Amino acid sequence: MFRSSLLKPEDEDTELTKKIKENTLHYMTEKYSDPDKDELLDIASLMDPRFRTTYINPTRVEYIKERAVTELLSLITTEPGTVVPVRQEEEVAAAEPGPVLKKRRSLSSFFPKKTPAPSSLSKADRIRTELATYLLISEISEDADPLQWWKKHEENFPRLCKLARKYLSIPATSAPSERLFSVGGGVVTCHRASLKPDAVDRLVFLAKNLQM
Repeated sequence: MFRSSLLKPEDEDTELTKKIKENTLHYMTEKYSDPDKDELLDIASLMDPRFRTTYINPTRVEYIKERAVTELLSLITTEPGTVVPVRQEEEVAAAEPGPVLKKRRSLSSFFPKKTPAPSSLSKADRIRTELATYLLISEISEDADPLQWWKKHEENFPRLCKLARKYLSIPATSAPSERLFSVGGGVVTCHRASLKPDAVDRLVFLAKNLQM
């Protein structure tokens, strides 16, 4: 978009305007020429329900999807949806003291229950299926909050939400950290230069969160 329209020189542009556009585009090209940074931005875009693969280079989409699957495999320590064994009513009754009451059986109790066969899909295949389902959902409004969207759809995408929390929580600018340095400079002064690091951490935390 920057190359094709926003920063593209026009015939009616002055020499100063053309120079500004050229320098701005050169700066952005140089800034985002790092492959690691491009990969980070591509995965963050993939996890943003407003954009997904819209602004990812089409030749890199499949690579970024596999990169997300690989990272999710390393993030997942316990598979969601693990069945927790539940004690049957007969076991509970046998374990608890008291008179044993004969339980009346209904007609449906004589029909055996079919236990669903365990899924033969591997963890990687389950993640790929979840990712494919996520990409089929229509994009949300550009003004929507992606973190709120993931909070609402966490049950539908229990694995992908882990990756979304990791990448979408990255601050877009360094302004918050710069503000913390300013607060720290007000805490550690020449008259309070002997404060221990733990004390400084607590004082900075209180200074930033006291009004909450």
